[in-house]
Amino acid sequence: MSSDDITLAAGDAEVTLQPGNGGRVGGLRVGGVELLRQGERFGCFPMVPWCGRIRDGRFLDGGTVRQLPLNSPPHAIHGTVRDGAWRVARRTADEAVITYDLVEPWPYAGRVSQVVSLTPGSLTLTMSVETYADSFPAQIGWHPWFNRNLGGEDVEVDFAAAWQEKRGDDHLPTGKRIDPKPGPWDDCFGMPGGVDVTLTWPQLLELKVTSPEEWVVVYDEQDAAVCVEPQTGPPNGLNTLPRLVTPIEPLEAAMTWTWRSL
Repeated sequence: MSSDDITLAAGDAEVTLQPGNGGRVGGLRVGGVELLRQGERFGCFPMVPWCGRIRDGRFLDGGTVRQLPLNSPPHAIHGTVRDGAWRVARRTADEAVITYDLVEPWPYAGRVSQVVSLTPGSLTLTMSVETYADSFPAQIGWHPWFNRNLGGEDVEVDFAAAWQEKRGDDHLPTGKRIDPKPGPWDDCFGMPGGVDVTLTWPQLLELKVTSPEEWVVVYDEQDAAVCVEPQTGPPNGLNTLPRLVTPIEPLEAAMTWTWRSL
């Protein structure tokens, strides 16, 4: 743990928040069992101001082509805020508010705020992006790494999506929607009624990931962990489905995890 890590507690649940490491949730322990994959790049990190990959690191803002660093060649991936240090605005025993001011290589001024709220049976993350200067396209999402195994059987992932975004060989959506396919996945799904995915570690724990947003990426191609990523648009969304942040309208999103012992 870093000296600036924050520990939140409620009932038998404990969260480690890491403002200095990209504003990520570094750990979630329920009954002493760690649910998130450990490590500097894991836990659950915020994806802002875009989610997933941007094709060739380029997006259009009106008639202007913006170029971002290719941190996952040949694409740019997962935004910039996970690489910076956030500031702590407020904290209590079970809630913290942290903020991050957008800087280069993102070409626009803005502020990201994240509220982390813990109860004995749930964790809610709420995020907003605001600007008092030029408007810009953006996305919000979260990238949690849930441990595949908690000491018993491997986790089971269950959800009912309305569609799956067909992806090309470059892992980006082609724009075509198809019926959901069985895993393994590194795919984006549409859930118009809101994200609702259930993770079950048999005989141990059930955890639901919910969000009012209708997009979720499910990634389970690694042995150690599975990822369920609610977001405000699909990968490459700055080009295909941009959401605009303006001085009078911030972009906001929320995600809740609820759990129960089995």
